[in-house]
Amino acid sequence: MPTHHDDPAALRQACRSGAFDRPTAGHAPGRVQANLTIVPQDDAFDFLLFCQRNPQACPIVEVLAPGTREVLAAPGSDIATDLPGYRVYRDGELVEERADVAALWRPDLVSFLTGCSFSFESALERAGIPLRHVRQQRNVAMFRTTRACVPAGRFAGELVVSMRPIRSRDVARVIEICTGFPQAHGAPVHVGNPHALGIADPMRPDYGDAVDILDDEVPVFWACGVTAQWVAQRSGLPLCITHAPGKMFVTDLKG
Repeated sequence: MPTHHDDPAALRQACRSGAFDRPTAGHAPGRVQANLTIVPQDDAFDFLLFCQRNPQACPIVEVLAPGTREVLAAPGSDIATDLPGYRVYRDGELVEERADVAALWRPDLVSFLTGCSFSFESALERAGIPLRHVRQQRNVAMFRTTRACVPAGRFAGELVVSMRPIRSRDVARVIEICTGFPQAHGAPVHVGNPHALGIADPMRPDYGDAVDILDDEVPVFWACGVTAQWVAQRSGLPLCITHAPGKMFVTDLKG
């Protein structure tokens, strides 16, 4: 049975040692989880501006100084080693996935941590609202939509959303709970028909794993931090490093 981590520092250490390489959903409940995007300093201002212009998709948790690897919200951490997986993009193309990026580190790299919907999942579970991907130990399903984000400099692209099947009777409660988590994307952006977001097939996510939608459930969609990865990829940056989908940086912050 895979080890379940409640302590965020222990989870980060397990990532650093290579003992943990799975999605972080359901781990360290009550702690703020964050998406990671690392860009060269020359592009950092425009990326910060993109996040500020699209706060529901990219709510800023922390921005590290150029070359810095320790996160203030996680003392003793190392942003280059303490995630379960990383993706490396060059000139907009995915070139590799790595367990850590220490060997690629440069003094001009700026790390952005933006809010993740995994942060509110423990609150939904405590309210008796089951989340299938957590219980099946799968990654959440994520989709690129046709909704355009507000551009900033070279950064432009479409909103990415995460989807969770929710029982119809629970939707109002879910919206109420998630509204209290603005740093974790807040309330859903859409409930119901996926075609309204330009999603052709909810069983074929662009990122993550497909999960069944039962007869008494509706698909509920949240703005997703993978939006930042998608626009960084589309921008054609010479180098961009991100977390692998679903494999977040877990902070010590309580959310």
